[in-house]
Amino acid sequence: MNGWQRPASLLLSILLLGLATQTLAAPSAKLWQRWNAFDPDSIAVIDHSAWNRWLAVYLTGGGDGINRVAYDRVSADDRKQLKDYIEALSAVAISAYNRAEQRAYWINLYNALTIDIVLEHYPLESIRDISSGLFSSGPWRLKLARIENEKLTLDDIEHRILRPIWRDPRIHYAVNCASLGCPNLQPLAFTADNSESLLEQAARDFVNSERGARVVDGRLEVSSIYHWFEEDFGGDDAGVIAHLRQYADPELSAALSNIDRIDDHDYDWRINAAK
Repeated sequence: MNGWQRPASLLLSILLLGLATQTLAAPSAKLWQRWNAFDPDSIAVIDHSAWNRWLAVYLTGGGDGINRVAYDRVSADDRKQLKDYIEALSAVAISAYNRAEQRAYWINLYNALTIDIVLEHYPLESIRDISSGLFSSGPWRLKLARIENEKLTLDDIEHRILRPIWRDPRIHYAVNCASLGCPNLQPLAFTADNSESLLEQAARDFVNSERGARVVDGRLEVSSIYHWFEEDFGGDDAGVIAHLRQYADPELSAALSNIDRIDDHDYDWRINAAK
């Protein structure tokens, strides 16, 4: 190898490693100002009954506490109904609604789009098998919807709208990434009226599950969600642990009583398909 080739090869390797690392890093919450508009006086209600009907047919709960989707049973008619629901949401001028309606809208749209893109590629072992570009695993950077004439990705919805506008860590328990390690896809559509109760229940369910937090031989192991999005859960181990204690049942609460650090984290990326 010539002298000039060696540095060029090394530089390319460093560049590729940097790009790959970027794709693995969790995005920060950075507001897309375009979506900050809302009408506090609006009393308009968005209809999510089609999503409720779809979930009632294809979402199943398991003995392990994980809600799974029967992707392989989705009929052609119901596939179309899901697309029709997404199309109906895409036609909504969401900037003219109040904040409560907006939050439910964005959560439901995110989850419906995720199911839709998985169905387009099913069967697959993991949602990360879907590519959204060079050095990118997962569909999160694909332009999947056009809202108010703006093309949006799943990353846009989660990290540029939901997280920065509401600044609520419970958002992570609401948006579902079609994986076994993810907080459950809820069996009901989010609405302005039920969002608070659904978010609270989702937080309790996940925190007290093996996927959320567990103390093994005095060591705290948590979901990687608390590592990737630590900034949303207080910014450090102490903040995450305080959040866990807020939702812990008596057994977990007792186990956390003498815990002051997180020892490990993990996440199961296998697809949340019904067995």
